[in-house]
Amino acid sequence: MSPASTVPPIRVLLVDDAVVIRHLLTEILGTDPEIEIAGTAANGRIALQKMTQVNPDVVILDIEMPVMDGLTTLRELRNDWPRLPVIMFSTLTERGAGATLDALSLGASDYATKPSNTPSAEAALASVRDELLPKIKALGRRPAPVRMPLPTSMRSVGTRGAGTRTARPVVEAVVIGVSTGGPVALAELIPALPADFPVPVLVVQHMPPVFTRLLADRLDAQSGLAVREGHDGDAVQAGSVLIAPGDRHMVIVRDRTSIRVATNDGPPENSCRPAVDPLFRSAAAVYGEGTLAVVLTGMGHDGLLGSQRVREVNGNVIAQDQATSVVWGMPGSVAESGVATSVLPIEEIAAEIVHLVAQGRTLQPTAFASRSSSS
Repeated sequence: MSPASTVPPIRVLLVDDAVVIRHLLTEILGTDPEIEIAGTAANGRIALQKMTQVNPDVVILDIEMPVMDGLTTLRELRNDWPRLPVIMFSTLTERGAGATLDALSLGASDYATKPSNTPSAEAALASVRDELLPKIKALGRRPAPVRMPLPTSMRSVGTRGAGTRTARPVVEAVVIGVSTGGPVALAELIPALPADFPVPVLVVQHMPPVFTRLLADRLDAQSGLAVREGHDGDAVQAGSVLIAPGDRHMVIVRDRTSIRVATNDGPPENSCRPAVDPLFRSAAAVYGEGTLAVVLTGMGHDGLLGSQRVREVNGNVIAQDQATSVVWGMPGSVAESGVATSVLPIEEIAAEIVHLVAQGRTLQPTAFASRSSSS
């Protein structure tokens, strides 16, 4: 018996009213020995009735279903299974994207998009397989959170007491990278930044087109800062938050008179477009030691190389801690590499950003009164 066979497979419950989708997912997941189809259900009510019987490790949940839809099902699941990973399976449309963001705010762990406009059945299978399998494995095999002891230098940076910090360069821009669990993390972080925040904020969230625009609209409605999707030629200005558009890398460029955003459809990096590393590299090139990079929850290690570049030019790097990350891949790779200058829970990151931005300015940190994320 091979060592891998001693690890029990990840049990998945498939919930979708379409027989063809249930068949598609069963075919895709059945090819992987690490995954077992624990059961299927044609609507949320049936799924809830099967929960104790099939005891899944992960639920894949459609949004639009008869009898009981995905959002209602998710609310019920969260009452009795608050930590069970749930992946929403939605259409790549404005309606599907909006419902998916609603689901994420209700506690869904992640989402995958149903295939559309694919040239063949084989292409549809490959598209879903490449997106869904890594997410099932990342969420279904999550280790129990542990508190990682930090080096003295990292602990001292995270301390807010007066006189405990050494002099630091003035922060000129904040760049944020995030993936799985990102919409919820951003909904906590961005609204907590004050309306008079004196530097620009740029964000890469791993999401497809439509999703990023709707995410920007939602954050804009919740925040004192202006939040919108970034596009070619947009000015990088204080008081604004620019989110990379789906399927486009976003970078910062400086010309003779201004600093602007440029987007491109260059090759994916870390299997992602938009990717975090191009944004971080460009920020380091434009702002140097004035760059503050923030790496939040997400799979993989996108943002690690960019964070290393930020540290090479003496900028700061904040990583979200494991306990508050949905998946501690991206921030974990930064923290474990020793690149991070702070490793903090999500609820402390806005205050840390405000503190670092206030340093070296005539304004005091107390001048930046953080708004509650519930406002």
